[in-house]
Amino acid sequence: MVVQTVADTTDSTPSAAGSVDLGPATALSCRECGHRVPLGPVFACEECFGPLEIAYDFSGHDTEELRRSIESGPANIWRYAPLLPVPADVATKPNINPGWTKLVKADNLARELGVTGGLYVKDDSGNPTHSFKDRVVAQAIEAARAFGFTTLSCSSTGNLAGAVGAAAARAGFRSCVFIPHDLEQGKVVMAAVYGGELVGIEGNYDDVNRFCSELIGDPAGEGWGFVNVNLRPYYAEGSKTLAYEICEQLGWRLPDQLVVPIASGSQLTKIDKGLRELIELGLVEDKPYKIFGAQAEGCSPVSTAFKAGHDVVRPQKPDTIAKSLAIGNPADGPYVLDIARRTGGVVEDVNDEQIVDAIKLLARTEGIFAETAGGVTVGVTRKLIEAGVLDPSLTTVVLNTGDGLKTLDAVAGTGLTATIRPSLDSFREAGLA
Repeated sequence: MVVQTVADTTDSTPSAAGSVDLGPATALSCRECGHRVPLGPVFACEECFGPLEIAYDFSGHDTEELRRSIESGPANIWRYAPLLPVPADVATKPNINPGWTKLVKADNLARELGVTGGLYVKDDSGNPTHSFKDRVVAQAIEAARAFGFTTLSCSSTGNLAGAVGAAAARAGFRSCVFIPHDLEQGKVVMAAVYGGELVGIEGNYDDVNRFCSELIGDPAGEGWGFVNVNLRPYYAEGSKTLAYEICEQLGWRLPDQLVVPIASGSQLTKIDKGLRELIELGLVEDKPYKIFGAQAEGCSPVSTAFKAGHDVVRPQKPDTIAKSLAIGNPADGPYVLDIARRTGGVVEDVNDEQIVDAIKLLARTEGIFAETAGGVTVGVTRKLIEAGVLDPSLTTVVLNTGDGLKTLDAVAGTGLTATIRPSLDSFREAGLA
């Protein structure tokens, strides 16, 4: 079987990438009006101001040959280089090489929740800086190389700052990243240790993001690649690799249900894009799947819109322990609503107490210590099963996107079971025998 192009073809006007080599990527295409522009460091459509995303030419691929190529590739995201906007020799360049993280069959958690169809945790805490952000940054830094940037930057709720710092250090870029001034100390230290500049902004993430957008248009930002602003179309494609890995690790099968955390919403939309690409490429059998979005109650603009039946997302002021998801004005919120409704999923939220309970539940049953975002997905999974919304008889994949060591404050009350004298009598007195 020879695979044809799976990219958006609403505008067939050829777009030349010039001397930029980004593999199968051919152009940037507007998600709203379909207008195309050549590959470059832009993120908004000049016609309608809609978001731009990568268009590809996947024609000429033989399905079985592509599968063999992927399976024999490196144990990181570059095994999927033929499906990403990167040059063919990407694996030879200095990069942190994230990906190929564990898909854990969570039988103990499944029994606890009453899941009979197979429950899996895609545990992305095993990435180099212990969050899924390493995937998107590794992708963005290849675009930064192609476009000649010298400084790597971002607006971040914490995990992205650390990923940018590490990737920039490895690749020889200067880094300067911007975060809300009141982030968890563990994330601050992890972002700062790589030696780049780390700048706290007085305000929440949305304030930080607005500042970065202003800096891009100022002479002071010349030569700066903001991974989640002017490099966003390339950066976002890194999330597709989660979909690729999940399906490959399931034996080239689509899961029936996925539960994905929502911050900006980009991860969820790109996971859906990755699944659809695998179907169109013939790498997995086409069948229905449902995508469920998970938010913290203290920052749940997409969940609120979904429940109200709205097509637009009204911004909220974040107030939750799940700071990595605390984006009150999510850029991809409307697209998340579309995907949840199209696939038959929902968007749900849980409160801070439920998040902590879910962190402890996952740790107790599967030995996985999730950060607060993982507590959100596990908590929402439990809530949806109890409500009869998520079918426990179907294969379900839950995402854990970061390491619990980054959000220790959330479980700070957890500690010693007992303190005893070094004697058997004291041990027995404590009721531990």
